[in-house]
Amino acid sequence: MTRKFIIVLVITTLFTALVVGFSWIYLSQLLRQRLLWADETASQLTNQLEYAASKAVPDLTSTRVDTNNPKAMRAAITNYLQTDTNLNDMLEAVVGNSRIIYDAAIIDPSGLAILNTNPALNGKPVPERARLAVLRDAGFRRQLRLLYGPATVYDASIGLELDGQAFGSVRVGVSTVFLRNELTPRLQQAAFFSVVAIFCSLVLAAVVSNVALGPLRAIARNLDDATAGNPLPEQESASEDEVGLVSLKIAHLGRQIRDTNQIFSALKDNVEQVMTKLQDGLMLFTRDTRVVLVSASAEKFLGRPRREILGRTAEEIFSDGSVLGAVVLPAFQKQRQLAQYDFDAADGRRVQVSLDFIQEKGTPIGALLTMRDAESVRRIENEIEISRRLSASGRLTRGVAHEVKNPINAIVLHLQLLQNKLQQDDPDTRRHMDIIGNEIHRLDRVVQILVDFTRPRDLRLEDLDLRPILESVSALAAPDAARHGVRIALDIPAQDDPLLVRVDSDLIKQAILNLVLNGVQSMTAAGTLTLKARRDGEMILAEVLDQGCGIPPEAQEKIFELYFTTKGDKGGSGIGLAQTYQIMQWHYGSVEFDTIVGAGTTFRLRLPAIAKSDAKQNEELTA
Repeated sequence: MTRKFIIVLVITTLFTALVVGFSWIYLSQLLRQRLLWADETASQLTNQLEYAASKAVPDLTSTRVDTNNPKAMRAAITNYLQTDTNLNDMLEAVVGNSRIIYDAAIIDPSGLAILNTNPALNGKPVPERARLAVLRDAGFRRQLRLLYGPATVYDASIGLELDGQAFGSVRVGVSTVFLRNELTPRLQQAAFFSVVAIFCSLVLAAVVSNVALGPLRAIARNLDDATAGNPLPEQESASEDEVGLVSLKIAHLGRQIRDTNQIFSALKDNVEQVMTKLQDGLMLFTRDTRVVLVSASAEKFLGRPRREILGRTAEEIFSDGSVLGAVVLPAFQKQRQLAQYDFDAADGRRVQVSLDFIQEKGTPIGALLTMRDAESVRRIENEIEISRRLSASGRLTRGVAHEVKNPINAIVLHLQLLQNKLQQDDPDTRRHMDIIGNEIHRLDRVVQILVDFTRPRDLRLEDLDLRPILESVSALAAPDAARHGVRIALDIPAQDDPLLVRVDSDLIKQAILNLVLNGVQSMTAAGTLTLKARRDGEMILAEVLDQGCGIPPEAQEKIFELYFTTKGDKGGSGIGLAQTYQIMQWHYGSVEFDTIVGAGTTFRLRLPAIAKSDAKQNEELTA
């Protein structure tokens, strides 16, 4: 039920209750007045009969009746009463002229009827009946039950004194049937007007309620218009009464709420996007330790979906007896911050946990729980360190290359001049001069390679399927692999499952080829080198699996450093893996490896995947 309906119902009920109450009082007073009138009428008749009876009996002392004989006196009085014409006429008139009188009687002291409106009852005992005062003094509902119940005769009586002595009584009977006939039309009329009044009160209450609450509809309509962005009423056009002022204020408030909702929605969407891309698991708690925000990564750490976490308290989430719960719950209970606590998760990962309590003006308002994969942190730190080393090496290389190329150019120039002057020398001198020239040119090529490695590149990015690139790398490396007795195997998805990435084809091909050639050269015995590719969430994963000698533990942290090589005198330059690492960074990817000494190495390259729809849209824009 709406609030307006409740208010209208309450007002209508109050109106109706008042009218019903007044109608009840009116009907009860009407009935009581009629019964009082009936009682007064019966009392007057009894008084008149008593007076007529006292006049009908003369002074017995002046008659021949023995006043000392009670029996003779009763017989004489009875005779006088029965033979008095005036009294008998009055008895008949009582019943005939009154609409409510059932009978009338004069009764002697022994309870026998001396005179009765029904002559057949003369001389017979008159039964005792309830007094009319019982009906007169009863409550309204009891009066209705007595009147409209079984037919009953009530008596109005008065004592009779004859010849100075008490002698029986005068009784007048009032019938409820006659009273019903007398009262029913009046009660029906009053009841009809009461029903009409109640109906009118209902209609009036509904009308008054709607009129009184009508402005609420206008206010609600203005609020809806303001929330929906419809034009708001101007100050000049708004009415100056209370309703108009309230409507205008609500309209302004609606505009503010709408603007706030838009800002909140935008912030919520931004927060959701940020939380989705975060690698760390974040959980935001309110003051009562109830979760209001959960990042997507937190699901992996807790092993539960976000819909089962949101809205629950810390006790409900961490009460499973886990290591994390044993650390976090005491911190919540004692309001104590938790900094970089490491523990082993159920899946074997090393996890770092921190708990920070948020305060505003010294009052706690919530807490932030952060969970991160310690291995990922270590990997990122290693990548940062490698990038730093590569950057430092690049700066040093560029400086050295600049300083070396100038002397080399001068040496080459002077060597050419010297060769021109020594054209008539012996062949041995010419041979030595050619060797010097060849070595200088080789040194120049090495310096040029270093310059090319450290020079920023302009990537020619395209949306490509990684599978053809792997097939091309396999074809390029096949001759060299065949010389080492190595077979290259491809394990890539079917044609209907493309692995779309946005890359520079030549650079990615060079990065993968470096890993393949290193793997082939590390396999001293015949074997199989496998190229794999698959989709891994939002990334495309390419793997190079060799069956070589593996990477020694002391070299594992240095293999991506520039000029570092484990090939010794076998011709390694220490540039290939560093170049692969640099190319993957240019493409916002990563390269990592697992190795077992004597059993082989697996290199994993991860590149951001793109959707088919994005690739198609880019093709259309390019066209």
